[in-house]
Amino acid sequence: MNGAAFAQTTAPTTELPDITVTAPQQHHTAPSAPKKPKTRVATASGHRARRAGSVSATPESAEQTQAQAIAGQNARLDQARAALLAPTGANTYQMSQQFLQSLPQGTNTTLDKALLQAPGVSQDSAASGELHVRNEHANLQYRINGIMLPDGVGAFGQIIDTGIVGNMALITGALPAQYGLRTAGVLDIQTKTDAFNNSGSVSVYGGSHGNFTTSVDYGGTIGQTQYYVSGRYFGSDVGIENPTPAYNAIHDRTDQEKGFAYVSTAIDPTSRLTYIGGVSNGAYQIPNNPGQAPAFTAYGVSNFDSALLNERQREFNQFNVVAYQKSGDGFDYQIAYFNRYSQLHFMPDPVGDLVFNGVASDVYRQSFVNGIQEDTSYRLGFAHTLKFGMSVSAERSLVNNGSTVLPLDASGNPIDAPFSVLDSSAKTGYLFSTYIADEWKITNQLTLNAGLRFDQMWQYVDANQLSPRISLTWKPLDGTTFHAGYARNFTPPEQVLAAPTNLTLVQNTTAQPATTANDPVLPERSHVFDIGVTQKVYAIPGLEVGMDAYYKIATDLLDDGQFGQAYVLTAFNYAKGTNEGVELKATYDHDNLHLYGNVAIARQVATNVVSNQYLFDPDKLAYIANNYVNTDHAQTLTASVGGWYQWHDTKFSASLIYGSGLRNGFANTGTVPPYAQVNLGVSHDFNIVAPNKPTTLRLDVVNLLDTVYQIRDGSGIGVFAPQYGPRRGVYAGITQKF
Repeated sequence: MNGAAFAQTTAPTTELPDITVTAPQQHHTAPSAPKKPKTRVATASGHRARRAGSVSATPESAEQTQAQAIAGQNARLDQARAALLAPTGANTYQMSQQFLQSLPQGTNTTLDKALLQAPGVSQDSAASGELHVRNEHANLQYRINGIMLPDGVGAFGQIIDTGIVGNMALITGALPAQYGLRTAGVLDIQTKTDAFNNSGSVSVYGGSHGNFTTSVDYGGTIGQTQYYVSGRYFGSDVGIENPTPAYNAIHDRTDQEKGFAYVSTAIDPTSRLTYIGGVSNGAYQIPNNPGQAPAFTAYGVSNFDSALLNERQREFNQFNVVAYQKSGDGFDYQIAYFNRYSQLHFMPDPVGDLVFNGVASDVYRQSFVNGIQEDTSYRLGFAHTLKFGMSVSAERSLVNNGSTVLPLDASGNPIDAPFSVLDSSAKTGYLFSTYIADEWKITNQLTLNAGLRFDQMWQYVDANQLSPRISLTWKPLDGTTFHAGYARNFTPPEQVLAAPTNLTLVQNTTAQPATTANDPVLPERSHVFDIGVTQKVYAIPGLEVGMDAYYKIATDLLDDGQFGQAYVLTAFNYAKGTNEGVELKATYDHDNLHLYGNVAIARQVATNVVSNQYLFDPDKLAYIANNYVNTDHAQTLTASVGGWYQWHDTKFSASLIYGSGLRNGFANTGTVPPYAQVNLGVSHDFNIVAPNKPTTLRLDVVNLLDTVYQIRDGSGIGVFAPQYGPRRGVYAGITQKF
């Protein structure tokens, strides 16, 4: 704590912990003349300079000084937490709040679209998971302030809003022992740290395709407590991807609300208690594809206009975290309780879905997770840092599938006599993980990180694994960093996606599968090898380049797919799979110009479906059993380029994403055509209210060239319908700080 700063106050509104400072040893010299007291300046903006010991300090200056002290203490605890969970030996790509604000659309950009600017992240449709990290399906772990969020059940909604992010890091490669379960990547989100100065903002933004969003946030400090709250509403006439190339989608409205709260209280100079909570609620119309040919007769209807279908989906997610952190004397730890509730409900068109698909499925999924996570770091001298921890969680899941189907006659022809069946599965499952690792600083330039991790699952399948992790980080020169590592990984399936299906309920109906095998979904086990280097190019100040290469060998490779008209995913396993790739990245920061570029070349193949085989046609199943096939989310070439330039109070920004195309055709033997999408933005700050409370106006264009491109074409493994990328959209907004 800054003792000099506290000396300026006379009556702090909140009592702070006493701090004892050992006085420096005095030298026995001749006494000198008293020195003139120095004039000190209050650091809070807008306060006049006051002499030390002055009794005229106002309560307001006392509160400001105390807020700064609390901010400094929390900053030190933030640094300790970052060291506690540091991804030593892994590959890390950072995105700051400034980066997010500088994208076209700024923090109105959804989290998945922002992540497309990171190396190795490829775009997909909302129905197929929205994005893929290193060609993996899902398997992405989300953490807020080091605490892992458990899996939800949603397909479209994102519970985390980019406006709350202070900094986020995408961690990939050979992960250290403290990271497990979801291992394709870890999105480590640190909440805003500059939002507690008793200020906030309100924003309105909208434009093409009926888009409208409004948001408000406010943060402050009361005594020893920092808090931040935010809320956002978003509405659009293109809620998920259009299944047609038309500019406007049919029946594609969405309305979404999100809220977030953060409260942190300093207990003493070395510890704090933090609460983090978030909620999201979304309603979606499922877009229609006109001109589809009816295939069945139901309720006497055999001619149904597919443009008039009325499928809908609702999603609700909520999470809460309470964490206690202690840091001091080389011993740091954080223990947290977390819970998450997720709900998804797909509502079919009861007649139309029967006419087109022979089945109308009303799907309800619910998940409630409670858990505890603990992480500890203990510094053993200069060379060794011992890290250990554990997590345990219990999940209660419910999966209901109420299907209306048509019976078949003795010849296999459908009969217009619809009836309903209910397939329900409820399960209480458990996950337990523990780890220990030693971060050994062999020299100032060379660090070895070695650890062991144990994971146990008790779900629809019981399994466990002991996983070694080891990596080396070498910094031979200033600005040069090499890393290389190996990780053994254990990845359980999401419990709601692994729920079994009772096929006997739909025998001799239009929903009867051609394959009857239905083995349970298994956890994935893999070996990951990763090596990379980053280099600052001092000949060009501000330029940093990097390369990373990886290779993965998997047993029971997990994959998900949409195997029906319901916009929900179902998990299955390939017996074996490999995933390999190379990523190149570059950033340039000089004066007011900031540029970045990423290129990734990747390939993921797998063979032999060994669970939920009923999802596949017999000919496709036989082909996959005897051949390595590309997974449906495997894209060979992915690239992103962007940047911004600050000219006085005006910022110009641009971004581009490129994809060589996801897989399509029989057993994923083809690809959709490649595409590129360019986005532009400009924003300007006006000092209308006050110099430190700017009014920001922005104008953005998404898909500047109005490129018409397919993300999916409706073919391939686990792909039900086509989806197109966004058509050109022009958006404008205003944000006022207060």
